[in-house]
Amino acid sequence: MKILVTGGAGFIGSNVVDAYVEEGHDVVVVDNLYSGKLENLNPKAKFYLLDIRSPEFEKVLEIERPEVINHHAAQISVPFSVEDPRFDADVNIQGFVNMLEAAKDKGVKKVIFISSGGAIYGEAEEYPTTENYPPKPLSPYAIAKAVSEDFLFFYNHQYGIDYTVLRYANIYGPRQIPHGEAGVVAIFMDRLLSGKRCTLFHFPEDPQGMIRDYCFVGDVVDANVKALTKGSCQAFNIGTGIETKTQELFEKIFDVMKEKVDISDELREMKRTEARAGDLKKSCLNCEKANRELDWQASHSLEEGLKKTLQWRLKAS
Repeated sequence: MKILVTGGAGFIGSNVVDAYVEEGHDVVVVDNLYSGKLENLNPKAKFYLLDIRSPEFEKVLEIERPEVINHHAAQISVPFSVEDPRFDADVNIQGFVNMLEAAKDKGVKKVIFISSGGAIYGEAEEYPTTENYPPKPLSPYAIAKAVSEDFLFFYNHQYGIDYTVLRYANIYGPRQIPHGEAGVVAIFMDRLLSGKRCTLFHFPEDPQGMIRDYCFVGDVVDANVKALTKGSCQAFNIGTGIETKTQELFEKIFDVMKEKVDISDELREMKRTEARAGDLKKSCLNCEKANRELDWQASHSLEEGLKKTLQWRLKAS
């Protein structure tokens, strides 16, 4: 199968590209390297240095004729989307529609769209949250994800393009950068390796921090492989269903790192500050639908995933 991956030099996208190549697919990557890195690129994938908003995107599809587009390219920071909603909408909505227009003109059969279960539901009353809960986004980033899902429904109805939506929890793992929707693992590890104290963002009523569902990138990659042939015209939560407070996450990271590197015990004391605009108090996903219909489930515990992430960071540094 020929697959084009937008954002295929980024954290999650590059891991997905590796898996597709390993599965024997013919893979093309489109990335403007805004947050992606050349060193993440799989040498067996064909690479185009291009922005998804560019009119040249259609020419790439005309040349390559992919059957499937896996769309990971995005502006990935929730706080930045609050600071500059115009830029967020330009990349995450205008860029997405530009991609869809080219896809329908060049015969793309299916789009795998990466949405956000960690942001799209807002402060959900249903918890853990299922796909049946109506999106109530509380940031421009999350709004763009919800709108994009509506665009997919339209392009399927109007032009017959198949799609599968993967609503990610907070994803961490090798190649993660210290900014983005779920960059806290990379931030904590980077600061501890540099001998700096970490900061915990929290709401006044809970000094232990916000609740999140942390899922290892290796498990997410498996969902992207399953989505090639399953999940037609549906959205799926991709997470663990396990809630973790920021304080607990930090302590697990500290303990995992303490086994491998020399870290001062003084760094265990965190700085604390108020939550940022766009932050949610809690988010945890019910992933039974993905278990049932994609035959997928997360297999890494948080400790296992953190150990693999640390192993990569130490080799990369």
